[in-house]
Amino acid sequence: MNADFIEAIKLIEKERGVDAEVIFQAIEEALVSAYKREVPTAKNNENIFGVVDRESGEMYVEIHKEIVLEVEDSESQISLEEAQLYSPEFEVGDVISMLVDTTQLGRLAAQAAKSVINQRLNEAESERIREEFNDRTGELSYGIVQRRDYNEVFVDIGRAEAILPKKEQSRLDNYDFNQRMRFYILKVDERKSRPVVFVSRSHPNLVRRLFEQEVPEIANGVVEIVSIAREAGSRTKIAVATHDPNVDAVGACVGQRGMRVQAVINELNGEKIDIVEWDPDVMIFLTNALAPAKVVQVVLYEDDMSASIVVPDHQLSLAIGREGQNARLAAKLTNWKIDIKSESQYHEMIEEQLLARFNESIMQSEEEYEEEASLEIDEEADDPAEHDLASGLEEVAEVEETGELHEIVE
Repeated sequence: MNADFIEAIKLIEKERGVDAEVIFQAIEEALVSAYKREVPTAKNNENIFGVVDRESGEMYVEIHKEIVLEVEDSESQISLEEAQLYSPEFEVGDVISMLVDTTQLGRLAAQAAKSVINQRLNEAESERIREEFNDRTGELSYGIVQRRDYNEVFVDIGRAEAILPKKEQSRLDNYDFNQRMRFYILKVDERKSRPVVFVSRSHPNLVRRLFEQEVPEIANGVVEIVSIAREAGSRTKIAVATHDPNVDAVGACVGQRGMRVQAVINELNGEKIDIVEWDPDVMIFLTNALAPAKVVQVVLYEDDMSASIVVPDHQLSLAIGREGQNARLAAKLTNWKIDIKSESQYHEMIEEQLLARFNESIMQSEEEYEEEASLEIDEEADDPAEHDLASGLEEVAEVEETGELHEIVE
């Protein structure tokens, strides 16, 4: 029986990842709890200890009592006369250890012991999960799908069960029972006072970690993944660069006959992946990011980090992509706002701008001419000679109106 007991502890240690010593200590605490439940007068006694032999599995409760001349508390003290029945060498002030037969403990005491053991095991397991997976946040882990409900998928990732939330799922994955796949470890959080590992199949860094595993040049730092833009279950764009002129960054990621990138695509169940070369020149980087479309011209507006990009007429739909996906991913990849136009649209826009500027120039010239003409009239009105002439003309007009001019002529 004791051999089976030790074997059971080793099995728990293996399955739940809890150290055997923690289990032994939990059992010892359970023995004390069971004894105090059976003997209510010992409830506040701190000199009761559980003991489990690590080799034989033998268990017992040990009570430490102080030897006194006159006993005041029978739970923590023993008389000298009674102690000397065990050994005549005992003296007042010594401490004697007395054993209690655990087989005499009742059913309620056994249930209390079971409860304590389960509680300590859960605490130890929770602490192990926190320590192990907090250090593994941001890494990949193989997992086996156990079950799923409407919103979540439950995954066995070795020594813990992880949760894959709905928003972290990819629409290309089926999550069939016992299906094995790789997951990105997001975080360790609390749920119902217990630590829970959350994983993802849609995070952009899942693609990053997969490429690190498939491409040695990325793992050793020769090739760097500068940025990633992903719409999980549909398409991903990654920008790669290298500081070694002898290494083709894109070629290293694609691999011979596309084997490396195909391995990542297979893991993502067919998600499309575009690998483009990063460049410090923003114009070149934007041009690369819009691949497979060809770019004719790039106009940058650095104030608001936006760019107007011109493509051939027949490639406008390719550059924009289905439902704008290619342009959207390129904008995320480069962190620039992108406005895509065809050559015809761009030429029309330029003509409209030129026409608007021309009309504005004409209007401005007319306004300037009118202002100059007005100034000339004002200057003439201020000339004294012209003022006398004007006065004379006014007088002639008045004489003519009154008939005086006819009399003067006669």
